[in-house]
Amino acid sequence: MIRKCLPLVAVLVGLLLFGLAEIAAAQSEPQVIADSQLQALTTTVGGASVLPTTRTVPHWWGSTLDPHNGITYGYNMVGADPNNCSGSACSVTVQADITPLIVNVGGLTFSGNNVLNATLASPQFELNAYGTTPFATAGASNLPRGLGGSLSQNDAGNLLQLQDATMRAQFNQTGSSSYHLNLNPNILPAVTINVPSNQGTLLRSGRGVIFADINISWWAAQIQNLETSADPTHLAIYLTDNVLLHIGKNIFNCCVIGFHGTRAAGSGGGSNNSNGNAKVQTFAWASWVQPGIYARPNGGTDWALQDIHALSHEIAEWADDPFVNNLVEPWLTPTAPQYGCSGILETGDPVVAIGFAVGTNTFEQGPNPNGTQSADGYYHPEDEVFLPWFLRLAPNNISEPTQTSSTNVGRYTFMGDLNPFPGFREPATGCQ
Repeated sequence: MIRKCLPLVAVLVGLLLFGLAEIAAAQSEPQVIADSQLQALTTTVGGASVLPTTRTVPHWWGSTLDPHNGITYGYNMVGADPNNCSGSACSVTVQADITPLIVNVGGLTFSGNNVLNATLASPQFELNAYGTTPFATAGASNLPRGLGGSLSQNDAGNLLQLQDATMRAQFNQTGSSSYHLNLNPNILPAVTINVPSNQGTLLRSGRGVIFADINISWWAAQIQNLETSADPTHLAIYLTDNVLLHIGKNIFNCCVIGFHGTRAAGSGGGSNNSNGNAKVQTFAWASWVQPGIYARPNGGTDWALQDIHALSHEIAEWADDPFVNNLVEPWLTPTAPQYGCSGILETGDPVVAIGFAVGTNTFEQGPNPNGTQSADGYYHPEDEVFLPWFLRLAPNNISEPTQTSSTNVGRYTFMGDLNPFPGFREPATGCQ
């Protein structure tokens, strides 16, 4: 994780570095990124202390004893407390204010308006069934497409938004439960951002897809300027199309594809005149990822890293860690070594590029520019890790049971048995 003082942001990153031959290409053309350098990760940028306030998104606080180290960890999550709510009070809808960003860089325009309708039609906002999935990430190290199967079997037959289905499974509030966390999208006027030539460039994937590559520090400042005028009781979402970020001055140290965060008024601790009820704004930026940037043809390497993968990652992390201050026992996973040893409850980080197929996607489903075919007609949300994984709970009596009987009872990720890696069939391990 990368930390700065203000605001607190968790960032989804895919690292895409270039081969030497491609670097030598003419500067007038987008340089080609080598597939051997492709990664995906998230990071954290700054923060604000959470106050007991009504001027933020609806949230609840809980605590759980980690039996591995004997420490009780507290955490804030969005929505209603699944352990103490009843009836209609268990169902929470958060207003999501979506601002499309029109980004001009390197002589090209990347407009969030172009992907707005496809995003609104995606499982993030539309209702879908989650009883089964036709495809899921397979267990090979290059994360290709594999066979699907039973997903959230106890919610089979229920039509749900993606984050609602995820939260219901996390706390085993499935079936006829009145527990819900829904998002109501509100579309705000688009904002244009002109990127100076020394802050952004164009890159081209091995399949011919051109995308923007912008300095993360410069971009974060633009988002921070926008979110200062947002409604703190709403989730502010900033949507881009094929806008990726590089870390530091090296344009090949790329690419961040989303982040979420929080910001309090005043000097990081809330307004000095808030009388204990400070405004705390939560927000997320995520980029639509065109098939063929990461995803190789015909369900190959990084199959799930396309369309709403970044958005699903950021929304899930916002829901489980809205103020980016939920600390846990440090964890490490071979599926996401780019994060090193992390002590933050970021549900998407351990499973970056691991996902499943759902819904019908009709946007950008043709061939890649080089004639190959990465799109497959589905949306590709990311798998998400559940609270009991971070808190080393075994058995897991909190989450929806696994699809097949397990000594640990509950699943540790939304995909459960469909996640092919053994590290997610048991609690997290430490950083020895």
